[in-house]
Parts: sequence; structure tokens; C-alpha cells
Amino acid sequence: MHTFKYSAIKRASLGRKSICLLQYIHHTASKLTVLQEYCSQASPGLFPGFFCSPTSLFENRGIMDFTKEVFDLSVKSDEEAASLFQQHQIGLTVSEGRQLQEKILQRPPSLAELILFSIEGSEHCSYKSSRPYLKQFITEGEDVVLGAKEDAGVIRVARDYSGQGYCVVMSHESHNHPSQVVPYEGAATGVGGNVRDVCCMGAEVIALADDLRFGSVSSPHTKRLLEEVVSGIRGYANPIGVPSLAGGIQFDPGYQENCLVTVVGLGLLREDRIIHSYAPKDSAGFDLILVGKPTDNSGFGGASFASFELEEEKHEMNKGAVQEPNAFLGRHMIQASVDLFEKIAQADALEKVGFKDLGAGGISCASVELADTGGYGARIDIDRVHTSMEGLPAHVILCAETQERYMWVCDPSLTPMILDHYNRIYALPEVSRGACAQVIGTVTEEPQYVVHAHGEVIVDAPAREVTKGFLYHREVGRLQPAQSLQLTSEEPEDYRRMLLELLSHENIASQHGVFDTYDKQVQGRSLIEAGDSDAGVLTPFNSSDYPPEIRSVGITLTTDQNPRINAIDPALGGALAVVESVTNTLAAGAVPAAVSDCLCYGNPEKPDQMAQFAAGCSSVAETAGKLQIPVIAGNVSLYNESKQGAIPPSPMIACLGRLEHAEYALTSHFKAPGSAVYFLPCRSRPGMQGSIYSEIIGETGGELPDYDLSLIQRWGEVIRKASEQGSIAACHDLSEGGIAAAVCEMSFKNTVGCTIEADYGKRPDCFLFGEGPGFIAEIPAENAEAFLDLCRTAELSPERIGTTTEAPTICFSRLCSLPVEEAREAWYDGMERRLL
Repeated sequence: MHTFKYSAIKRASLGRKSICLLQYIHHTASKLTVLQEYCSQASPGLFPGFFCSPTSLFENRGIMDFTKEVFDLSVKSDEEAASLFQQHQIGLTVSEGRQLQEKILQRPPSLAELILFSIEGSEHCSYKSSRPYLKQFITEGEDVVLGAKEDAGVIRVARDYSGQGYCVVMSHESHNHPSQVVPYEGAATGVGGNVRDVCCMGAEVIALADDLRFGSVSSPHTKRLLEEVVSGIRGYANPIGVPSLAGGIQFDPGYQENCLVTVVGLGLLREDRIIHSYAPKDSAGFDLILVGKPTDNSGFGGASFASFELEEEKHEMNKGAVQEPNAFLGRHMIQASVDLFEKIAQADALEKVGFKDLGAGGISCASVELADTGGYGARIDIDRVHTSMEGLPAHVILCAETQERYMWVCDPSLTPMILDHYNRIYALPEVSRGACAQVIGTVTEEPQYVVHAHGEVIVDAPAREVTKGFLYHREVGRLQPAQSLQLTSEEPEDYRRMLLELLSHENIASQHGVFDTYDKQVQGRSLIEAGDSDAGVLTPFNSSDYPPEIRSVGITLTTDQNPRINAIDPALGGALAVVESVTNTLAAGAVPAAVSDCLCYGNPEKPDQMAQFAAGCSSVAETAGKLQIPVIAGNVSLYNESKQGAIPPSPMIACLGRLEHAEYALTSHFKAPGSAVYFLPCRSRPGMQGSIYSEIIGETGGELPDYDLSLIQRWGEVIRKASEQGSIAACHDLSEGGIAAAVCEMSFKNTVGCTIEADYGKRPDCFLFGEGPGFIAEIPAENAEAFLDLCRTAELSPERIGTTTEAPTICFSRLCSLPVEEAREAWYDGMERRLL
């Protein structure tokens, strides 16, 4: 088991990349040992290659290659068909299998076809339960170059004087099931897959963010998962040289058996340099080139595995469905691909290629989706695929999810250049054993997907039928409407003690022990790190490679979701997830440009859980739509459920912001004594239900948080204008812990104290600790009138609640007072102390 601790890593004399390399070697060796031990005990009837270690594959196992065998389901009962699917780990229902035979193929399917359709027809690939709901999202906009249609969204954030557009590519993915089962590899490959999604659009990868959810902070299981997941993220992101710009961690018992690992990736490209993930026009006869690591059996069945509930008794078996990462090869291939993009552009051949990463379903999904999205079919020759193991069954080669692989579709005139680029110039075979670029198929005019192996056809199906999967209109249950309730608790007797307990809570306390292990400054684009502002800030065009007129443009990135509110009211939780990601962006002085989502929910076959998804999805779509922010990327992750039950509804939202001039970006720290402290409300009342304070005192009543989208937009405009005219010194949005936590956090970095003398109302604890959207702003005395003029013009009334002070003390008048240093210590070490 991995034993590195965050504190040990921080103190280590080794460089970050050396540590990542040691961790990678350690984890890979550990996993191979586990798999070898498992395979040595497994029964001979196990599905070939599914859970085998590379060193013992097919050795004395009595395993046959069933690839060419066909299965006539018409002569089998439902029980027999279900048993067959279970035996061969086929993720189809019996009714889906019969539909495949009777309506789609109109003949008995082969094993390869059953597996292919089970992958492409899974929730992970086809969104068969969620597809109708995703149509609610507004995915277009004035600056949206490519909405949520391909591997990543593309939005324009700058134009040069000639009118040329410059874009950010945005991808948002989850890797929940793999990270729960094999946390290091699951998290690392989640980062790797996200990076490849961005890269395959023709972009340079420039930033990452990760939003994580774990179970009870006091559980040893949670501690192990957290450590392994963070090590996996760091072990991939740091070596590939991409900064971690933003992210967050929440602990909640609802994630005890289903952690969430969601990753956002950003890339950069010129608008006229987009490479699409489909076969271009008139591409019949074009080559399909597989690039990267030799195919093995790792990750076989991963997409199907991600579309079922986790069963503890199958924990060891499921490890075989998780891929093996190789960050150092990943970095090499990214650099090779970025250089190749330039060559293709210089050859004026961007319209003659398509490019796609190999994720779920491996070769099968990449090739059939490239072909079908362009309106074509494809022929694949499995015998031409480079592999790292002898004796791999053809269906495993076709569908294994081996990492660090891409697929090109290209005009045959470009094939020699692409092969030479990867194989000779970037020397893939020398960089990693067995890696190379190899032609493995052809695009066909006939829209049929045909796969050959050993001289025989193992798949022959209409390409469109393969990619569209199945569609379900699940029963949607009725949700019990959430309502505000009477408070049952009294005010705290000791506000000072309560404030310290609040600041040290694992969902409020500093997460520096995690994020300090990430590389945040690599590439030289990071202007403000997450933690110094409510959003990470980048200057993506700050080099001489870009026109001078766009070099000052900044972008921001932030993520958000509150499991406590979502558990109470999935619709309100979905709206507030969007709202808080937007208020984080506004607090940094940026204009929200786009959002992305990972919609993580339970079992869609259960009406109550389907109702949670339907309510959350609709609320996210409605809120983003009313704020006029397009949704350009995301995914849906269902079946996040175990015997313990389903996770809290979890719409994980990321927001991309834009700054006309990055120097106007705001940080969240008080700058100097003598400034006015203003509360800018975006709600009618503070919410007690679902707050951290209520969790601490065991309160279940109180008001639900609310929000006013018009106020959010208007205050956002005031903040932006104030940042541009220099009348606002700092801004912090309200989140967990409410006004009290926000004011304390603003005092910490520069040790600037404050005195809060607000009208607390009848319940000071509700005023201070209640939650809901809003902002705290520091306005220097000399700029007060300019700021208030902006407020008056917007017909807004800020509430002055205090003053910054030279004395390093945080004082809540008539309630409590404590030194900044004492509060900071509680906050800074809170999470790490709870993890000890």
C-alpha cells in the first residue's frame, strides 16, 4: 500500500517529478502484484483477458478465444441468456441482446458484437437514460465555436486586430468507479483521458482542475482513497507539465462507497486550427491510424463497468476494468501531436484529417465514431494492431481501453508523413516498448462497421446502429418537496469556540495539503493560484507566439457542488451548483463565458433516483440558460450506488471566465487597514438547512438557501467595473460557513484584521453562519464614493458591515473576538488534523 503522506512529500528533498516517478513505479508494481495474486486463484471459466495480469495471460488457464463464436439467443431462455452474459461479462440486458439479434443484425451476434454493443450501448457511451434530458441545455452562443458535440467544447475568448479568433477548449469528465476500485490508476487515467480529449481537438493543453468527493473524513478507508486519488492526479498531471488551476474537495458520508473524481481540462488553439473528431467530407478510402501504446488487456470492459452499481464482493475482480497510466509516454505523445498539428496546418490539410482519443471501448468506439459521425463506415483489421501480449483474443484487442492512444483518420497522401512523424521523428518505438503509429483500417463509403481478425469477420453491423446505442424513457418518481422548517436549536453560548470549530471543519478548512503537491506554475501562464482568488487565473496568450493585442487577456476556472443541499433538494442543489461556480468567477472580476458539467447520480432504473437526476439536470439547464451561459462540455455518470445506497445527487459544475485585461483580476484577501467591508447580497435570506453550521450543531430545521439570478448578474457587473476602475481591493463570494467564514478567510494571507458591526437580527448565528450566494467586498476609503456610484447606477444597495483594522484581530461586535493567527491556524491545519 502507498504510504507517502502529504507532509512528507512537502518536506522531501526530491523534486516533484522524481516523486511522481517513484509513486508511479510503486503503484504499478503494487497493482500487478494484486492482479497476479488474483489471477492465480481465479477460475478457468473467467472471461478471457478481463481480469488477468500481463505476466500470466492465458498461461495454463484453459481459456479459449470465443471471438468468432456466435450466440443464438432465440434458442435460449431469459435465464440462460442472462447467465451467458454474466459468464462473458457482457453488459447487455437480455432484452437488449434480443433487440440486437432480432432487429439490428437480424442474425445471431458474435461475442465481439455483443461486447461492442454492450460498450457503445452503455450509459457511459450512449447516455441511454439521460439523452432526452441533455437536450435542455443551451450549447450555442455568440462566442461558442463548438458546443457539446465532440470530445470537447470550444469557445472564443479573444480576437486579434485582423479578426482572427483564439479559443479555449474545455473538457469535463468523471472517473468515479475506477477511482473507487483502484484509486491511483483510476484518478491518473481520468486525468489522462481528459487531457487527450482536449488535445485531440488540435489544442495545446494548458490547465486542469479536479473536484473530488469522499466519504467520512474520520474513516481510514476515506483517508486511503484520498491519498491514492490525489497521488494519481499528481502522478499524471505533474509529469505531463500541465498546471492544476482550480478544484475542490468535499467529505460526506454519502460518498463512503462511491467517491467522485471529476476532472476539467483546458486547451488553447486558434479558431481556424480546430481538428474535428469525425471523418471529413469525401473521406471514403481514408486511412485509420492507431497511434501510441501497444494494446493490452487493461481496462477491458471499463465502459460497461462504469455503468453498473459497485458491488463490494466484486472489488478485486473489477480492478481488471481499470486502465494502466503512463504519464511520461502521455506527455511525449501530446508534444508529438501538437507539433504534428502545425505540420498539417502548414500543409493546408486540416480539412483532410480527423483525430480522436481512445477512451471507452478503445479501438472499436474510436473507429466507429470517427466514421459514423462523418456519415461513413469503416473496416478494421485486428491483425494489424500492435499489441504487447501474445494470444490476446480479437475482441479484447478491439475493445480494451489501453491508455495513451489516439486515432487519426486521414487522406492517404498524409499517411506517410503521420507515420514518419510518430515513428521516426518522435521515435515512439524507442520511447516506449511496442509503441508506434500503424494503419489499422479504412473509411468506407458503405456505412457498415466491419472488423476482420485472422481472415474472418467478427463484427459486421450498421455503423449508425452501433453508435446510437439504446434509449430508455425511465420511470421518474415523485420527489418530496423540500421546505423551510422551524429552527429547533438555540444560539451558541460561545461564538468564539463555534467559529474555530467551523473554520477547522474539513469542508471549510484549507486544502493546501493536497493542492500544494500539484504543479501550479508550470508553463508560466498561471497568474493567480486557486486559494488566492475565488478562481484560478491564467494568462493564456502571454508569450510572443501570440499577437500583442491579446496577450493581456485572462481566463479563470472554478468548480463547485454542495452535497448537503443536493441531498435535501436536488433541483435547488443543481441551481446552486451553477450559481456558486458563477459567483466564484464574478468575485475574481471575470465575465462567465461557459460552463461544463459532470452529472453524477445513482441508479436510473430506480424511479426515485431517476427523479433526482431529472430535477438536477433540468435545474442546471434552466439556471445556466437564465444566466445566458452556454454549456459546452460535460458527461453523465450514473449507477453511483452501492449496498450503502446512492450518492447525494451531484451535479459537478465548472465555470470558465474571461478577463479583458488579466491585471484587473481580483484576489480574495484584505489588502490594508481602514477599508470598508461591504456585504453584497444575492439572496433574500441566509440558509440554515444544509449549512456546515447546522451539521456541526445537529440542526435539521431552518430556512433553505435561496438566490436571485438578477442580483447575481447585476452585482457581477458592478464588481467587474469596480475592478477595472480600481475601486475594489478584494472580493470573496459566500460559500460554506457564510459571512463569518468568508470574512475570516479574507484576513488570513496579509494578517489584516477586521471589525464586523452589522445588524445581526434576531439570530446572529443565522446571519453569520447561514449560507447562500453573495459577496464580501473590501473598498478602500478613498474609493468608496466611486464604488457607491457604480452601485447606485445599478440600483443596488450594498450593506456596510465593518472595517478592516491594523490590529490583527477578527472581531464580531458584541459576540466574539479572536486573533487572526489563531483563526488561521484552525483553518490552515483543520483538514489535515482530521485526516490524522
